Amino acid sequence: MKTFFIWSTLCICIHISCNANNRQNTEFTFEQNQAHQIHTTKTDPNTRNIQVALLLDTSNSMDGLIDQAKAQLWEIVNELSYAKCGHNKIKLQIALYEYGNDGLSSREGFIRQVLPFSEDLDEISKELFALTTNGGNEYCGKVINTSINQLDWKKNNDHLKLIFIAGNEPFTQGPVNYKDSATDALEKDISINTIFCGNYRQGIDTMWKHGADITQGEYTAIDHNRETIHISTPYDDIILKLNQKLNETYIYYGNKGSQKRSLQAEQDSNARSYSPANAVSRAVSKSSGFYKNKSWDLIDAAEDEAFEIEEVAKEELPKDLKGKSNTELKKYIAEKSTARKEIQQKIQKLNKKRVEYIKNNRKKDDTNLEAALLNAIKKQGKEKSFSWEK
Repeated sequence: MKTFFIWSTLCICIHISCNANNRQNTEFTFEQNQAHQIHTTKTDPNTRNIQVALLLDTSNSMDGLIDQAKAQLWEIVNELSYAKCGHNKIKLQIALYEYGNDGLSSREGFIRQVLPFSEDLDEISKELFALTTNGGNEYCGKVINTSINQLDWKKNNDHLKLIFIAGNEPFTQGPVNYKDSATDALEKDISINTIFCGNYRQGIDTMWKHGADITQGEYTAIDHNRETIHISTPYDDIILKLNQKLNETYIYYGNKGSQKRSLQAEQDSNARSYSPANAVSRAVSKSSGFYKNKSWDLIDAAEDEAFEIEEVAKEELPKDLKGKSNTELKKYIAEKSTARKEIQQKIQKLNKKRVEYIKNNRKKDDTNLEAALLNAIKKQGKEKSFSWEK
């Protein structure tokens, strides 16, 4: 069966400041799906981004790979949250594409941008869980080219810009030559990392390794049908209880606030559907600096110097807050903010013990999606002075 799994737009932009080796800068055309319009702001010169585009093959036999993506998303985010680069901020952005599905438009090359670069981890999780598979034609060169041209890649080469594409059909299929797409990526300082779902030698023979070599990216072969094993620890129940308290610190606002608050609970449930241990991984992600919801949560919004509580429409607040004055709201937000930070610190402290427990009880496995992504990101990050310290 044809199975290209392109995690092309999981763009993880991490605000980090570091000294980096750079390649040539160029401009990109950014075309966005109106349903997922992302408003961008001027980049802080004291930040470095990690942008990850995941290109997922959603043809028939890719169910196992998509399951790995769903099950391993939060552990990947957690590992990336340890990124360091001097004294600068880190910002994580993930973009997602699907390709190779008969349900997609043939005029677009059986390719769909699921999400442009986004920091909204709940939205990324939602879209991952909504993916379904169907037979189709998998065009690697085409989907790489599309992600390069559509996404809002950072122009400064100090940032870490990565494409991950996974599948198991020949890399040479389709109307766009993969060599041309890879050369374009190289000129724009974007690394292509290829993940072949199958035998290592077969991936080399079908040009998956060459597609990565052109941009000095990583080639990996994985067993995409291997079930993700989540290890339970003595700290899980405490972290899950803290997650419930953490959820109580969110104060929605705006015309979509209530809906986004429900989405948060829905993604807690999706993580829990794989295992309690996976729900713990998500709780840890929610205690990290990557989990921010300033578009609908007053606590995160208030951290922005430009935010004014006076501009928030009272009718778009929770019922018990509508009658409060602006002074009372500011006091309430400050109290909830303090409570959240205390809960997040407790989760992070417990997670250090959890990570150590898992390390001592897990067999090393380099043949899954999580290992392929993290190994490539860390190796290429070192070239731009990124480091990962727990």
